[in-house]
Amino acid sequence: MPMKILICNDDGYQATGIEALHNALRDLADVEVIAPEYNNSAKSNALTLHSPLYVQRAANGFRYINGTPADCVHIALTGLLDDPPDLIVSGINNGANMGDDTIYSGTVGAAMEGYLFGIPAIAFSQVDRGWGHLDAAAQAARRLVQHMMQFLPEKPGTAEPWLLNVNIPNLPLEELKGFRLCRLGRRHSAESVIVQQNPRGETMYWIGAAGAAKDDADGTDFHATTQGHIAITPLKVDLTDHGALGYWGQAFAVGGPKLHGQEEA
Repeated sequence: MPMKILICNDDGYQATGIEALHNALRDLADVEVIAPEYNNSAKSNALTLHSPLYVQRAANGFRYINGTPADCVHIALTGLLDDPPDLIVSGINNGANMGDDTIYSGTVGAAMEGYLFGIPAIAFSQVDRGWGHLDAAAQAARRLVQHMMQFLPEKPGTAEPWLLNVNIPNLPLEELKGFRLCRLGRRHSAESVIVQQNPRGETMYWIGAAGAAKDDADGTDFHATTQGHIAITPLKVDLTDHGALGYWGQAFAVGGPKLHGQEEA
């Protein structure tokens, strides 16, 4: 039985990046594309709960949904696909998803939705916007998927899933220095909002650009891609600050808030 791959993204089903990814993977497995109808960048893991969602099929065979990236994967796994995929691949995104970007990213959100359902997943992004050297990024994605096939369980959902975030520099294939395992870096705070007035004189706000790299030390995704490497970062969902549990345990054990009895002064 051929391996099954589900492809999603956050740039929309007509984006150049998802077409390139589909073309690169379509002979490796039974590939299905289910993606948002429109650009849904920075939608993270959002699900649409208060309006109906519709599934339509484009002329090229891709299916698209009037929802978020996570909606697409959620509906695919719970209502559209007869069998779960062996692997979920998201991208190729038009721009980086490094450091703090992963919290906001719809590309990562789509992959993470699959991960939450127990399906291994990979999120692919190009470092710079504009699709420069997209052919090289697609070939790099293909080679990584081929390599990761050996780590897929024989039956979907029967082993611990994994989630990889991959950022590919916009370089020709021969100039890419290979894959490098990294941790996430950090960005500075985002730039200020852009304030404008609409034709009716009402004030409107545009979210400012993401901040520049703050932690781009050796070992981070920022550093790796700057050096021409393809950055691979394993992700997890657990947001618990495990290192601080001891501190907070002491803080709440001694003089912690009291639910009953006298209120604190």
